[in-house]
Amino acid sequence: MNTFNDREKAFEAKFAHDEEMQFKAEARANKKLGLWAAELMGISGDEAEAYAKTVIASDFEEAGCEDVIRKVTADLEGKVPSDTIREKRAEALVAAKNELVDEV
Repeated sequence: MNTFNDREKAFEAKFAHDEEMQFKAEARANKKLGLWAAELMGISGDEAEAYAKTVIASDFEEAGCEDVIRKVTADLEGKVPSDTIREKRAEALVAAKNELVDEV
């Protein structure tokens, strides 16, 4: 029975790790998206970092990334279509996951 308990604990630990890595990747992708949007708005430096944090925080409104897309679309005031913002976030998510893998 001990082997089954050890195996169960290992699966639980892996699940927790995978969820943590996904959370970190999502937050990192949202930051990248926020910095990209800040650049389009002519914001730089500490102000851009602060804006990126608001983008990260907007992801806690609902499940998925649509809350982030809506925020950035609204902040860019129609300068960039939401489909382009979705594509940029998808690229940022891939880059964020690669960065996390490289850090391990």
